[in-house]
Amino acid sequence: MSAPMNTPPRTRARLRPLRASDLARVVELEVEMFGPSAWTYGMLAEELGGPGRWYIAAEEIREDRPGPGELVGYAGLWFDGDVTQIMTIGVAPRAQHCGIGSQMLTALIDRSRELGATAILLEVAVNNAAALGMYEKYGFTRLGLRKRYYQPENVDAYTMRLNLPAAATTAETETE
Repeated sequence: MSAPMNTPPRTRARLRPLRASDLARVVELEVEMFGPSAWTYGMLAEELGGPGRWYIAAEEIREDRPGPGELVGYAGLWFDGDVTQIMTIGVAPRAQHCGIGSQMLTALIDRSRELGATAILLEVAVNNAAALGMYEKYGFTRLGLRKRYYQPENVDAYTMRLNLPAAATTAETETE
């Protein structure tokens, strides 16, 4: 059965590196998604330029016109030489539940593997059922609870971890 004629098309996105020129749009999305706890322009600029950081943008794919689409999501991580920490994943409300969060999470996991990280850590609001479901689907497990982690809302956060098994070396795979 086909979808009703008035159903909006599913948003699709392509990933690319997040650029400093994207920060004004990211600030808009931060406020829309995270309200009072949104990162400011200065915080985002500092984070984007920090050592060990890797950020991506999800740009909407538009079939109706050429050129780049609107930025509908962003995500980033920090690598400390051992584990990666997912710093943020955000998807514009109008583009949520279209697989863009999963697309970006997959890219962060792949990047973590490329960097040789042993695990990925993150914090997620206890009341963010969609994000919790996504992380658990990818194998993240809950480690603990951080009380009143998100301020000024006083929202608790779960800490979560995904272990990344070490890739087998060429010598190991040849002897098996």
